[in-house]
Amino acid sequence: MTFGTLGEHHELTAIKTSGISLTRILRPIFILSLLLSVGAFWYNETIIPKANLKAYSLLWDVRQQKLALDIRENIFYNGIPGYTIKVNEKQGENGDILKGVMIYDHSGRAGNSAMILADSGRMTTRYDGQYLSLELFRGTMYVEKPDQHNRAGASFTRQSFARNQLLFSLASFGLDRTNEELFAENKMMKNIPQLIAHSDSLHQRLNVERRLLVTQLNPYYSYARFDTTGQATNRRLADWKVSDERLPAVSVGMMQQASNRARNVRAFISSNADRLNTLARDTSMFRIEIYRKYTQSAAILLMFLIGAPLGAIIKKGGLGVPLLIAILFFIIYYVISIMGEKYAREMILTVPLGMWLADLALLPVGLFFLYQARNDSGLLEGDFWRRIVRWVPIEQLRNLLRNRAFLARRAQA
Repeated sequence: MTFGTLGEHHELTAIKTSGISLTRILRPIFILSLLLSVGAFWYNETIIPKANLKAYSLLWDVRQQKLALDIRENIFYNGIPGYTIKVNEKQGENGDILKGVMIYDHSGRAGNSAMILADSGRMTTRYDGQYLSLELFRGTMYVEKPDQHNRAGASFTRQSFARNQLLFSLASFGLDRTNEELFAENKMMKNIPQLIAHSDSLHQRLNVERRLLVTQLNPYYSYARFDTTGQATNRRLADWKVSDERLPAVSVGMMQQASNRARNVRAFISSNADRLNTLARDTSMFRIEIYRKYTQSAAILLMFLIGAPLGAIIKKGGLGVPLLIAILFFIIYYVISIMGEKYAREMILTVPLGMWLADLALLPVGLFFLYQARNDSGLLEGDFWRRIVRWVPIEQLRNLLRNRAFLARRAQA
């Protein structure tokens, strides 16, 4: 936008006329972009892991948080631990007047042995919302107590009341914070040294699992077990000879046994292959996170290398054409980076190549625009393309196409 405005008002031409080259004009903004790139790398390395740890641990606690107290009409509500409440009707501006209240008391862990029925009630909160006060009117309390052998129905109590007040604790609705160290193993919460250490440990574990796979396969082969690791002496293989005796006829039992062994080997290989692929993919994910910190910082310099010369070529400022072209290049960069990350995650490309794919693809474009802007090229100007159209022999092309069409029809005839 800045260089487009300078070119649109011919100020860029005046600066070049005074003997100052385009690269010298771009130098201050290049230094600013370099400082922004270094600052972005420091931010990705220092601030973002801590911010992710705070944000995702808080998000986890919010997801585990109970909803606010919401007692609805004709629906059993069991959000308060140890109690189940049902209300036939709610009245009042805030719904604090209750009609037809039924409460099951499970706090004693004896089933539905205690129940309260009331004609009406009033619901309020006390002590800064830490407790729920339920004032009941004209009701009956039913309590069934088991005997010493825990047999139900030993004693039954019924008590009527004109007014009764219950107090429920709302501590379960409070936000309980989880220890943040439990989330510290995620790749988004680590800096580069931590990511490298974790990636190396996963890579070593993957190598160990691959070496153990061969020895774990040996029990499935009970006849001629050759050494596939190359660690045994060659004398064992050299002394092995095929027997001259005639092999016995293949029986049904032998075929079933061979088929069972083949199925066992296939199941073992399939399960271990899935486990090794998952471990390799986890290793790639940590390496991707390492390269992401570098590629996102380098993208600032890349976009400067594309944007500043392109503005000098287009010579249009403001929020019109420059913004559209900037969005276009950003979408291209984003699509290529997502593709490269996917290929690196699926191990189609190596992790460095997949993560640097977008930068490598757009770097020649930026150098080309810089070369064109330095030579005062009108690559994206309308007059440039009009001159090209005028230079192309349109009439000769039309006559050539007509002659080819005539010859083709004549050949068909």
